[in-house]
Amino acid sequence: MSWLNAVRALRDDRTPGVLVTVTDVRGHAPRDAGAKMVVSEARTWGSVGGGNLEETAVARSRAMLATGVAVPEGLEVGLSDKARTDHGRQCCGGEVTLLLEPLPVVPSVAIFGVGHVGLELARVLAGHDLDLHLVDSRAGQLADERLAPVLAGEARVEVHRAPVPELALGAVPRGTHVLVMTHDHAEDFALCDAALRCTHLATVGLIGSAAKWSRFRTGLTVEGHDDRTIDRIRCPIGLPGLGAGGKDPATIAVSVAAELLGLFAADRARAVR
Repeated sequence: MSWLNAVRALRDDRTPGVLVTVTDVRGHAPRDAGAKMVVSEARTWGSVGGGNLEETAVARSRAMLATGVAVPEGLEVGLSDKARTDHGRQCCGGEVTLLLEPLPVVPSVAIFGVGHVGLELARVLAGHDLDLHLVDSRAGQLADERLAPVLAGEARVEVHRAPVPELALGAVPRGTHVLVMTHDHAEDFALCDAALRCTHLATVGLIGSAAKWSRFRTGLTVEGHDDRTIDRIRCPIGLPGLGAGGKDPATIAVSVAAELLGLFAADRARAVR
C-alpha cells in the first residue's frame, strides 16, 4: 500500500499514525529527500531507508503516538560508524533530517436532519478537519446545490439519503457524535431510541425544549431504556445563555458547534490517557 493510501486507510479506520518524510539529505543516504513512510502503533507502510535510520524513525513515531504528541517534530539521524543509536549503525556516511507529522483521529459528526439549523451547523463544521455525515429522509434537503458551501469546506462530507434515517446509524464510524434535529418529532424519537441501542457512538444530542425532552424521556422509558441509558442523550444541545437571539438558526448552529469543540477536546484527552 502506498503512503498516501495508508494515510487514507488510517483515517477511515479512525486509527492514529505518523507521517515520516525525508526533508534533507547531506552526503550519502539510502533514500532521497521526499521519501515517505507512515507509522501506526502496529504497522508501517513505505520506507525512508531501512536499517538504523528507519528503526529510529519508527521508535520515535510510536513514542509520539503513545504520549499524544500533536505537533510535528524534526529528527536528525547520522549515518556513519560513529553515530550509534539504540538500533545500531549505518555506514552510508551522510546525515538525514526527517519530519514526523502526527496523523490524529479526526472528529466524526453525524447530523440527522439537514433543515435550517442542520444546514447552518454543517456550514460551520465544514470549516474544520473532520468527518461530517449528513442524513435526511428528504432527498431535496441533500441536493448538491443546497450543500455546495458545505461540500466546498475542509471537512470530508458523506451524504446519506435515508428514507429510514435510523438505519444510517450503523453506517457512521465508531466514536461519532450524533445530533438529532429532523423535521419530525416521530423521526427524532425513532432516532433517539435506535441511538441508545448502539454501542459505537460517542455522544447523542437532541434539539428541542425541556417539554419535548420530558415527553421523549417518558417514551424512551416505555421502550425499555433505563435512566442511565437515557442520560446518554443531551437535550437541549448547545451552550447555555444565548439570550433573546437563541432561537435563530445561525445562533443555534454556532452554539452547538462550540459545544462540539469541547467534546472533541475531551476525546483527545481521553485518547492519550
